Amino acid sequence: MGLDLNAIDLAEYIDSALLNPTATPEQVVHCCSQAEQYKFPAVCLYPSAVRQAAEFLHGKKTKVCTVIGFPTGATTSATKLYEAQEAVEHGAVELDVVINLGWLKAGQTNAVYREIAEICEETGQTVKAILETALLTDAEKRLAAEICMDAGAAYLKTSTGWYGGATVEDVRLLREITKGQIGIKASGGIRTLETALNLIAAGATRLGTSRGLELLSQRDTLEKD
Repeated sequence: MGLDLNAIDLAEYIDSALLNPTATPEQVVHCCSQAEQYKFPAVCLYPSAVRQAAEFLHGKKTKVCTVIGFPTGATTSATKLYEAQEAVEHGAVELDVVINLGWLKAGQTNAVYREIAEICEETGQTVKAILETALLTDAEKRLAAEICMDAGAAYLKTSTGWYGGATVEDVRLLREITKGQIGIKASGGIRTLETALNLIAAGATRLGTSRGLELLSQRDTLEKD
C-alpha cells in the first residue's frame, strides 16, 4: 500500500456520498447518521436533500455538501449559480461544481473561469471544482486545474464517477499543479482500502465515496490481522 495505515485517520478523509437518484429521505437520514457517528468531514447529496441533511446535522461537525451542474456540467452559468445559491440557503456549505467541459475543450477559458469565480464570490462557500479527469488530456487537466485555482476553488475534484473514477496518476498530477495550495478530492471508484490509501499517498485530501463504512471495515479487519 502507498501509506502507513497507522499514520492516518481514514475517516477524516471521507466525504460520504449518497448520489443515487432513487435515494429516499430515510436513506438520507441513514447517510447523515453514519457520517456523524464516524466523524466524516461531509456528506455529499443531491440538492433536493440538502435542507433535510442540514436540519439533521445542525450543530454537528459533519458538513453538508451538494453537487452543482451534476453530472455533465453543461447547464447554463445562471442555472448553476441559482442552484448553488439555493443550496446555500438550504444549508449547504460545500459545493461540488462540475465545470463546463465543452467550453474547456473549445478553449473558452474565460467562460470557465467566470462561471467558477462567480459561484465562489456569490456564495462565499467552499467550492470543489469537478474536472472529470477521465474525459481530459493531461494538458486539459492542467489547464482546468489552473483556471479553477485562479477562480477561487478550494478543492479540485477528479470526477463525478459517471465517466470514470479517480486514479493515482491524476491525483499526483493535481498535487504537482496545486503544490498544496488547495485541496484535492479524489472521487469515483474508491472501493478498497488499498485504493483509498494509495490516493491519499498521491495527494488526495478528501475521498468522495459511498463506501466509507466498507473502507473502515476493511481497515479494522487489516488491523486485527
